[in-house]
Amino acid sequence: MFDYSFAHWLAFLSAAVLLNLSPGPDIAFILGHTMRGGKRAGFSALFGVWSGACLHVLMAALGLSAILAASAVAFSTVKW
Repeated sequence: MFDYSFAHWLAFLSAAVLLNLSPGPDIAFILGHTMRGGKRAGFSALFGVWSGACLHVLMAALGLSAILAASAVAFSTVKW
């Protein structure tokens, strides 16, 4: 159905890496806490951002799993 060449995968990988390396609000938050409170405050901010992101991904995965398990139509939609 889809014909992906190496160039498509390379473009996707390049975009994904650049988007993940670019600084965003999380980095600004962590740097602000580090400059204001030192290394300990920076690591605390880092741990807070990291644990929040992991929890968000876990809850999203569990929610999507529950929806897909409950609905055959939703499962078929995601599958397609």
